[in-house]
Parts: sequence; structure tokens; C-alpha cells
Amino acid sequence: MASSSSPLVFSVKRCAPEFVRPTNPTPREVKQLSDLDDQEGLRFQVPVIMFYPNNPLMKGKDPAKVIKEALGKALVYYYPFAGRLIEGDNRKLMVDCTGEGVLFIEADADTTLENLGDSIQPMCPCYEEILYDVPGSGEILGSPLILIQVNIFHYKKMFGKSTLPKNDI
Repeated sequence: MASSSSPLVFSVKRCAPEFVRPTNPTPREVKQLSDLDDQEGLRFQVPVIMFYPNNPLMKGKDPAKVIKEALGKALVYYYPFAGRLIEGDNRKLMVDCTGEGVLFIEADADTTLENLGDSIQPMCPCYEEILYDVPGSGEILGSPLILIQVNIFHYKKMFGKSTLPKNDI
């Protein structure tokens, strides 16, 4: 468990952001948002961090690859998420179902979830290290509707040095 008296220091090594598109063709259309979803005060992005422990049934499988493949399949049925928001008359928001895809980033962190301890509670001091803000993706109009970053938390040899703590050796 991370000590509350000393700041936690760790690094996240990220792959380049890529687009995950629907695995099959999807309708090319424009869908208006409901009046509830089109409120001026709701035109912002909401960052969400979810943590899942390792599942022993997934041994030998790459979690990022599994998630990326499943995401491409899901976007066939939920194809508006692969589109972009545009404005129509009177600033009415609409989804242009372009099939361009959602942003996906794979990352490795040189720590464990257990080592993060209580530091992952809101206002997480390591928020910016855990969740990458892709330059240019923060706009509401014309940007991907979803950005997913899969972080693998573990100790391993990274950046040319061992990150294993002495008591785990």
C-alpha cells in the first residue's frame, strides 16, 4: 500500500494513439441529439478512470488487444460513437456517423494497483500520468467521442532499470 507521507513516483510508457474503427461497415447518416443531450451546459468531456484487477482466466492474453478487438466489434452496433459531433441550425448538436473510430492508447505503468493504494481516490495526484490527454482531442466538435487508454499496471524492467522494490525480490 502506498504511503500517504511520501508521493508516489512512477512512469507510464504509452504507445501512439490510434483509431479503432467498426470492424464491419456501418450506416453513414446524421443523427440529432435529444434536447436533453444538447444542453449548452453539457458541452464538455468527462474523464473516467476505471480499475480492474487481473483476471486469471485471461492468462496469456494481451488485455489491450482483447479490448481493442471487442471495441471494434461493439462499434458495429453502437456506430454513432465512431462518428463526430457537428452543429446544425441554431447550434443543434448532431452526430455525423462517419465511422472514423474512437481513440485508443495502450500503456504500461511501472507500478501495481496495490502500490497506488489510496492515491487513486478523487483528486488523484497521479491523474495526468494515468490518463493521457491526446493533444487536439479535447474539443467537442469534430473530435472523437471516446478516448480509451488501457494501462497495464505491473513491475517490470522498463526504461533500462529494474523497478522491482527490494522487498519483492
